[in-house]
Amino acid sequence: MLQIDGWKRVLILLTCVVGLLLALPNAFYPRVEAHNDAVADLEAGMSGNGLEELAAGWPNWMPSSLVNLGLDLRGGAHLLAEVQVADVYKARMTATWPEVRDLLREERATIGTIRLQPGPDDELRVKISKPEAIQEAASIVRGLARPVVSLTGAGAADIQVSTQGDTIVVRLSEAERLATDQRTVQQALEIVRRRIDEVGTREPTIQRQGTDRILIQVPGIGSASELKDIIGTTAQLTFHPVLGRGGSADGSAGVGNQILPSLDEEGVFYTVESAPVVTGEELVDAQPTFDQNGRPAVNFRFNPTGARKFGDYTAENIGSPFAIVLDGEVVSAPTIQSHIPGGSGIITGRFSVEETTKLAVLLRAGALPAELTFLEERTIGPELGQDSIEAGRIACIVAFLGVLVFMFLSYGTFGLFANIALIINVGMIFGLLSLIGATLTLPGIAGIVLTIGMAVDANVLVFERIREELKTSKGPARAIDLGYEKALSAILDANITTFITAVILFAVGSGPVRGFAITLGLGIMTSVFTAIFVTRLMVVIWFERRRPKTIEV
Repeated sequence: MLQIDGWKRVLILLTCVVGLLLALPNAFYPRVEAHNDAVADLEAGMSGNGLEELAAGWPNWMPSSLVNLGLDLRGGAHLLAEVQVADVYKARMTATWPEVRDLLREERATIGTIRLQPGPDDELRVKISKPEAIQEAASIVRGLARPVVSLTGAGAADIQVSTQGDTIVVRLSEAERLATDQRTVQQALEIVRRRIDEVGTREPTIQRQGTDRILIQVPGIGSASELKDIIGTTAQLTFHPVLGRGGSADGSAGVGNQILPSLDEEGVFYTVESAPVVTGEELVDAQPTFDQNGRPAVNFRFNPTGARKFGDYTAENIGSPFAIVLDGEVVSAPTIQSHIPGGSGIITGRFSVEETTKLAVLLRAGALPAELTFLEERTIGPELGQDSIEAGRIACIVAFLGVLVFMFLSYGTFGLFANIALIINVGMIFGLLSLIGATLTLPGIAGIVLTIGMAVDANVLVFERIREELKTSKGPARAIDLGYEKALSAILDANITTFITAVILFAVGSGPVRGFAITLGLGIMTSVFTAIFVTRLMVVIWFERRRPKTIEV
């Protein structure tokens, strides 16, 4: 019987209204985007620059989610970076020296004095004064070996210890090198992702490529150099024991030490131990603040491990200076006045408010474990994005008008109903894309264009079925009812098979393929909804008001 319950009518209409409301912000893209950015800045505590006016440019009670435009539509920056994993080997050897030194000092009576020797970056060479005890000393150092933390290196030790005359040579094992390379690239990828996310960019593409490369694509960034500035800033915070202070960088620091310039005091240099007491990797938070004199500063806090190291060192070295080092420069070198057990502190210096905010962001994001070498960089201008948008818009309009004209000429009034449903269908696609925060690329636009063509398939099946039922001398109401009922199975079969294809494309594809799969899959769901429910509701309302004795389809 040709009727739809009242609650179903309300539910169908409500679904359409919600979908179109979610899509509405995309019709005012620049205004809503400016509103969203202003709101985010205000929530972050920023003010000025007309933020309040921009935030008021769109009603707060209206949906404000947008479809993110991909790199090919909006323009932006493209980088291919190579992670210099060998840097980590040097850092590991530098960090191992204090452990080796402290362990061998306990056996000084047996092995004699010990001295760090220069050598390759990926080796630690320690000379002892009693060569006859070299094997015993090597055995002691081997006690520092730990199992490799990886599936491929299970059962292997992380270091190899050998001897050359009166010298102990420590290097990373091959299994540990492979595991270190894997961890380093993964850590670099995550830190790059956090740094880019911190500055509020929309839907960046950051993925591993090959064994030691990272592909970075960020829409909306003005240039590749701007993106490099965001990524390349190291913000490595370390704490070192201070051995001396001088006015020249040309002096001899000694093996295991280094001379670093002061950040604030021109011409002042500090000699510090190369091995840090605590590193920025053990930071869990950093926030801009003000010191007791009202000057901009950065407050930091360590994790439990870092807090314990920091507390133990301050307890054992009261009265001694220690250096707070940021990116190879000594920010300050205060004297330890008392035990600091809380694992938190403050970095003061000649900072501006903007500098402390940026420094806190970089410290929270973490330090890159190794240097990034940029092998490829491209800046994609907004003109290319605008051309792409214009081409996609023309394609959509042509396809849309072609389908509208064909449906109206073929099915008359019923074709008009299908056209209205098609407009609602496209609006609901953009509403769903906005809701899930999807990124629209050129392949995604292709998926929408394909959906426009496929969306009327279900209506064609229904209308052709109604024509067949009318030929059997059934009344208009019965023919319409049977048309929808008998076409349902064919509609579901056709769209389910296409939806399965979209799911497979999403599962095995990446980047543009996934964008195409998302728009295709969402388009299938919305087109089935509009064909089965929306057009039927319009036909039923029309039939109830007109009560025609005959109909033409």
